[in-house]
Amino acid sequence: MKKKLFRIGIAVLLCLLIGFLSSIATQTSINTWYVTLNKPSFTPPSWIFAPVWLILYLMMGIAAGIVWSKGFYHKWVKTALYHFGFQLLLNAAWSIFFFGLQNPLIALLDIIALLILLLFTFRWFKVVNTTAAYLLIPYIVWVAFATALNFSIWQLN
Repeated sequence: MKKKLFRIGIAVLLCLLIGFLSSIATQTSINTWYVTLNKPSFTPPSWIFAPVWLILYLMMGIAAGIVWSKGFYHKWVKTALYHFGFQLLLNAAWSIFFFGLQNPLIALLDIIALLILLLFTFRWFKVVNTTAAYLLIPYIVWVAFATALNFSIWQLN
């Protein structure tokens, strides 16, 4: 049990670190470039993004830690965590593309790839542990919503 909690803790810290690094790219243009964009009517208020992402990163980390606790020597665990790691990189890259480079099209391509990879991650997490997989569902829903939002912003601008 101690080992499992340690691995969950490490995974949560990793996810929060990625979230923090992503927020640095976001802060570069959230109050300047982003406010000038045309946005769809379903755009949530800006204040909602930080708490939602905090909760999602916590859930992602818990899910990854649960999978990791099943033993990295196992082929399915390795596959699940490789998928998780790659989707986490695409997650971080989105903020760089959208806010850092101020390029909604590149960000859209990234988030589409992220959503696809996230669905594969869900599948592999489900093979290893269904609870871990279900912890990813809010993240999948949010990324699907963010994909629609990104598409609309790209289309309107």
